[in-house]
Formats: sequence, C-alpha cells, structure tokens
Amino acid sequence: MEFAHWLVVVIETFAALFLLLLVIVVAVIAVVWVIDRNQEANSVLRNFPVIGHFRYWFLHLGEFFRQYLYSSDREEMPFNRAQRTWVYRAAKNVDNTNAFGSSRDLRGEGVPFFVNAPFPSLGEHVVEPRPITIGPYAREPYSHSAFFNISAMSFGALSAPAVRALSIGAAKAGIWMDTGEGGLAPYHLEGGCDIVFEIGTAKYGVRTMDGKLDDEKLKAVCAHKQVKMVSIKLGQGAKPGMGGLLPGAKVTPEIAAIRGIAVGEDSQSPNRHTDIGNIYELLDAIKHIRDLTGKPTGFKAVFGDVEWIAELCEEIHRRGVESAPDFIIVDGSEGGTGAAPQTLMEGVGLPLHESLPALINVLIEQALRERIKVICSGKCVTAYDVAWALSVGADFVNSARGFMLALGCIQSLQCNRNTCPTGITTQNPKLQRGLVVTDKSERVYHYARNVMQEVGIIAHSCGVEEPRQLDRTHCRIVGDDGLSVPLVKLFPYPQVKMRDTEVVG
Repeated sequence: MEFAHWLVVVIETFAALFLLLLVIVVAVIAVVWVIDRNQEANSVLRNFPVIGHFRYWFLHLGEFFRQYLYSSDREEMPFNRAQRTWVYRAAKNVDNTNAFGSSRDLRGEGVPFFVNAPFPSLGEHVVEPRPITIGPYAREPYSHSAFFNISAMSFGALSAPAVRALSIGAAKAGIWMDTGEGGLAPYHLEGGCDIVFEIGTAKYGVRTMDGKLDDEKLKAVCAHKQVKMVSIKLGQGAKPGMGGLLPGAKVTPEIAAIRGIAVGEDSQSPNRHTDIGNIYELLDAIKHIRDLTGKPTGFKAVFGDVEWIAELCEEIHRRGVESAPDFIIVDGSEGGTGAAPQTLMEGVGLPLHESLPALINVLIEQALRERIKVICSGKCVTAYDVAWALSVGADFVNSARGFMLALGCIQSLQCNRNTCPTGITTQNPKLQRGLVVTDKSERVYHYARNVMQEVGIIAHSCGVEEPRQLDRTHCRIVGDDGLSVPLVKLFPYPQVKMRDTEVVG
C-alpha cells in the first residue's frame, strides 16, 4: 500500500509539472505571437507569427542535414561527399576502392585526367621522390622530399589539440607544417616536425608594440632547429586584399600572449604589410629576413595577374640571382579560411588552375624557374588534385582543409563561431575534448602518406618513375564541348627570354 501511495504521489507531481509546463509554453507562444504580429522589421513573422520562426530553424539545420539526406555525392561545396569520403578513408587507412564505376562526371568542363602510358613503370623501377633544396644562398638551405605538406593554419584559428595532432602526424609522415600568421606556439614544436614560420601583415609573434617587425623576436623564433623556412604572407586566396580576422571569442590569454595582442578582442590584421608597398621593398624584406635568420625566405600571395611577378624578376636580374625569393607560395582564390567576407571569397583573385601555370610560365621565361621553388595551395585534397599541380610544374603542394578533414572535420561551417563540433576550430575546452590527439595524429600521418602513395600510382601509370617527373604532357583537361585537350596545349611552355648577360638559375 505504501508503494502504491508513493507511486500516486509521483504521478500527480509529474502531472502537475506537465500542466505547469504546458501553461508556460502556451503563455510564451502567446507573447511571441503578439510580439511577432506587431513588430515591423520582418514581414514573414508579421504575417505568420510564431510559425515563421521555423523558417530560420530549418534554414540553420539545413546546413547540417543537407550533406547527409538531400545532396548527391558530387553536389556540395566547398567539398562534396565523394571528396570528403576519400579523405576520411585515406586518413583512417582503410580500403579506398569503389565498385561499379565512378560517380564523377568525366565529361564535365574543367575535369582533369591523366594520360596512361602503354607500358607503365614496373614496381622495381619506382623511386622515392627526390629531395629538393630550397634557399641555396641562405646560411641554412633546406632540403625536403615530401611533395605534399600542411598549409598555413594558425593556432587560435585552430585549437591546441588540433595543432598538436598535426605536428605529431606531420613528423611521422616526414612533411612540414606551416604555422599560419598566428605566431609560433609550443604545440607546433611538440611533435618534432619541420616548421615553416609565416609572418602575416600584423607580424604576430614577432611584432613590436606598434606592429612593426621585431628582429630579436624573429631571431628567437628561428633559433628553433625545427623552423626551416620563413614565409612572408602578402595575402591568401579566400580574402585577397584583406588581413586575417580572429574573433575575440577565440582570443584567450594564451593566444594573446603568443600573438602579442589584447585578450578577448577581435584581432584584424592590416590588409598588407605597412613596410612592403612595392617589389623593391618586398625584395629588401626578403633579404633582411634571410640575412637575419639564415633561413630560406619567400612569400605567399594570391594573384590577380602575374605581370608584377615579371617586374619582380626583372629587378632580381638587376640585383643578382641571390636576391630572389627562395620560394613563392601561390594560393588560389578557392582557398579556405575561418572568417572572410563572401564578396572577397567568391569574387576576387585567380583560381589555382589559372594562376599556377601563369606563375610557372613567367619564372621559366625569366630563367628563374630553378632558382625560385614554387609551392601551391588551394583546395588540393585528393591524389588527382595534387598530381595535377605537379603536372603543371609545382615543386610542392600544400593543403589545409584536407588535413582538417583528416582531423575529423565534418564541414559544419562553424569555423568563425567558436562552436566547431569536432574541436578543430574552437577554443571551447568542452568541444576540444572531442579531439583525441593520439588518434587524430595517426590519421594525419595516414592521410599524408596515402595521398603521396596514390599520386605515385598515377605517376607510374603515366610511365614515369616518381611524381615530380609528371609534366603537362601527362594531363588533359575537358573543355566545354566534353572533349579533352592536353594541358600543354592550354598552357604551352614558354621560351626562355634572351638576355645580354648569361643568367645562372
């Protein structure tokens, strides 16, 4: 009887709470209805009070459900399901084969494919990628073999666990990691990988109080043996002509200390270096940093055209070949970022498929192709993306979002809100907990190695022994009529410009 009594009490209590909750819900709906009906800013809510709010909920939720329920394998942007699945499988080191044929439209305009040889290279003829030396005139030249590396991503934009996982995985894979413009954090060094230190327009981590370059801080950064090169960031693909933005919600005391900025405040970089306003000042800055640090030094840019590169080359010839940048990182306008205006992201700058061959051709014409190494970035996440870039002439290919996908990114488009559900682009400790460094570092390693292995498979199918032997004769591009043309026909190799004096490249 006592149990029955308490059961009745519990049921009555829950019933009372339910009725109270129902009254509250009805009251809230009534209040929202009155507010919606009488407000003047939104016509949908004014005409359809209460239920009009579902429009915005569904619009928001559509970002998450579209990729699973409504889109086909090849529809989504920036990366479709087929691309993401390829990266996930490569990162997990599981079977990456498909059955019954490709879902890719092989007749779509712009699709690249590779020209297989009638007698491909045998397994015993396969060789590892040769090391390439960058910065022969620097005190500490850098030789590196891996042609696929981690592109610029800052600590602050990325979480500490994400940076740690990238560093550890990169060291195991034998690839470099670019710090991005946010300065050198201890997490970059933790794994022991090679580091490319980027100097952004705000000079985070190596800045004076008024935002100028602090030579002593830069020397201290480059004193780390892991720091192999220095990159001057002129711009990036997703927002050419605009500096980086780190939302204040991400500016923790630790990040503020590393960057040299105020805690909790939005950090907007200038749209260019205040001390670099022309090609002469750019070459001066490169020389200064290379002489100061002893490290190979170059720059990163997204191109609107390459005429200024031709002018830069002419100035290099006047000064001497040793004055050239040791490398150029060309970023396509399809590059990604955590926060950028849609106008710049979608409407400014050349995409990589146009800017990369244009840059290579200028350097060939100016007899500086061997002196200046070319690194490219911009939506290269699969093996055939990387193989295409090597065919065009790149020495190295960088990827940022590919490695984010390897870390577990689900393309939830929350990078600028500090609410990344996978813990990659958030400074919220509760969300960071989801990223287990030991597991994700292995995925970074497997992704890098599997990309390079499959690029090697493409190279061997084309009849060459290693990927850097691919050239424009090995790739064809589908035109608007559904027929392909050789890449070398779209972008012919230029003749070297004759000079009065011999130029040693």
